[in-house]
Amino acid sequence: MERHPRRWLILIVLCLSTLVLVIDNMVLTVAVPPLAEDLKASPQDIQWIIESYMLVFAGLLLPAGSMSDRFGRRRIMIIGLAAFGAASVLATWADSPEQLILARVLMGVGGALVMPSTLSILITVFDDEERPKAIAAWSAVAMLGLVGGPVLGGALIAKFWWGSVFLINIPIAALAIIAALILMDESKGPWRKADPVGMVLSMVGMASLVWTINELPKDGLGHASTQISLALAVVGLVAFAVWESRVESPMVPPSLFRNRVFTGASFSLVLLTFANGGLMLVLTQYLQYVLDYTPTETGLAFTPLAVATLVFNGIGAALIPKTGNRIIAVAGLLVIAAGFAVLSTLSVGDGWGPLIASMLLMGAGSGLAMPAVIAALMGAVPEEHAGVGSALNDTIQQAGAALGVAVLGAVLSGTYTGAMPDSAPEQAKDSIVDALAIAEQTKDDSLLEFARQAFSDAMSASFLAGAAGVVGAAVLALFLIKGGRVAAAEETAGTDSEQSNSAQPDPEQTGSEQAGAVKEVAGSGAVEAGR
Repeated sequence: MERHPRRWLILIVLCLSTLVLVIDNMVLTVAVPPLAEDLKASPQDIQWIIESYMLVFAGLLLPAGSMSDRFGRRRIMIIGLAAFGAASVLATWADSPEQLILARVLMGVGGALVMPSTLSILITVFDDEERPKAIAAWSAVAMLGLVGGPVLGGALIAKFWWGSVFLINIPIAALAIIAALILMDESKGPWRKADPVGMVLSMVGMASLVWTINELPKDGLGHASTQISLALAVVGLVAFAVWESRVESPMVPPSLFRNRVFTGASFSLVLLTFANGGLMLVLTQYLQYVLDYTPTETGLAFTPLAVATLVFNGIGAALIPKTGNRIIAVAGLLVIAAGFAVLSTLSVGDGWGPLIASMLLMGAGSGLAMPAVIAALMGAVPEEHAGVGSALNDTIQQAGAALGVAVLGAVLSGTYTGAMPDSAPEQAKDSIVDALAIAEQTKDDSLLEFARQAFSDAMSASFLAGAAGVVGAAVLALFLIKGGRVAAAEETAGTDSEQSNSAQPDPEQTGSEQAGAVKEVAGSGAVEAGR
């Protein structure tokens, strides 16, 4: 296959599109206090400002991926960027919590349209040999946004006002749209029937699941709203799985999950993002509440993680063509587990040494593992399903991260409460935030020390649970992400032959166009399923 002459310029556009989404979510973490004060937002308003984006984004990912395959990946990405930019304008000048919540909902719609399109375009533009390098670059940019977002947000708020954190989205989105129109060709899968029932069921199931995971640590299963959302999640997702296995033209082909490489990479990714999601939650609190870091200093503390990720992204991309995805994925996951083990030893009096060592290990492992696992997963997806395959990758990461926040957050909370002395006030046993506030009011230095030590103990338990999750991901990768190029291609080809039988010709296409579409389906089995 002849390589696309503008593929590396196209990669820059895809990285810009991803960067604007990641930065936006991270800068919001430092913008909450000033915007809450300026807009007179209640705690419930703040919750909706943060969670409205996540609910819409998670619910629309799979339908958006399916639409990009059907209507064109470049077209859907540009529409998403335009929607995201327009919503950012509304967020910048919002003068009430309700307006900002509406803006965040619209940003969630735009983000859901953009994210699956970026990775699906990437895997259709780059061949098997260059794809690991492209995915490594794409992952590195996401990591830069993850770490640099809070630093950039803190600097903007210090110099301007909270709305400036949304204002920066507009020029990036505009630049990405212009570059996409100039540099990219349109790509789409062969015509197939729409699956509106599958779309609705996936939206209900995923949005309810994310809501349940977010609410569970706050209210527990005893709260009626949590019970209702959990029931909706279970019913929606089970009904979605049953429907997709029976409908003639499914939005998410069940045959994907019969491919062991796709399944192994999916579950490995769930466990990896489960651990990493908890990492950001727990370590951020440790830096701010135990070590007294500001939000900006907290962002800077993750710099070794970002640097190591960037370096080992390049190393992993160079090694994958020689070793295969499995070896690099397993090695990277074990290095991440070692990083969690070091983090579990942190205590109140520790200096920078153990923290930097753990950040370097986590960054090195992530730089190796993430591109390898994603390359294996996306390599197992036939090209005509690139959009929905990319959406599945994003959905898996969203679900894993949300689950990690909920589970590791629960471990953190329960262990913290158990580690506090019986003499401590009941409110101080509930959270370190309350304990620090009470200690400051009462000038009780002993309570302050008890709370910080209890949090450190709780953090160690959380990180050991995270390490166990990553080791589990490594075991799955070892046994499921395997098979050489020929075996992988044969497995994917077998999957595709089933799908091609159900492909329906477009009534509006000519006979030659229909033949071309059928040929495209049948020929997609050459996509490598990962080693």
